[in-house]
Amino acid sequence: MSTTDQASARADEAGALADPLHAIPFLRLLGARSGPAGDGRAELSLELREELLNSWGVGHGGVVMTLLDVAMARAGRTLAQADGRSGGSVTVEMKTTFFRPARGVVRAVGRVLQRSTTMSYCEAELLDEQGALLAKASGTFKYLLRPTVARKR
Repeated sequence: MSTTDQASARADEAGALADPLHAIPFLRLLGARSGPAGDGRAELSLELREELLNSWGVGHGGVVMTLLDVAMARAGRTLAQADGRSGGSVTVEMKTTFFRPARGVVRAVGRVLQRSTTMSYCEAELLDEQGALLAKASGTFKYLLRPTVARKR
């Protein structure tokens, strides 16, 4: 590993310690920032820059869905971690309803509605800076120690 690669890896590690979302490359690319998380709830925020907008100049639906997905997954993980289980979770299914265009800084708030030892059922809302509801999602998440899709062949 080159010196530049080592420095980059150290910067990534430092970022992940400062903000757990930085451990996920896609969320780093988006610029998502974590908020409070615990007791079956989790928040994250994002400033919608030009490159995250659709052709109508508002937040791209894929970006909105990503924020809702991560808020729900993080909410579920807070309960798994509280039980002493580490690892991650994967989305089994997700439904999203869009109410208003997303602009500016948005905040996703996720919470667990029901859980078992292996799964959680969650919901999340995307809010603008004034607290207006922009989108809402529900989803089911499976807890995994290590997703099989991430294993090297």
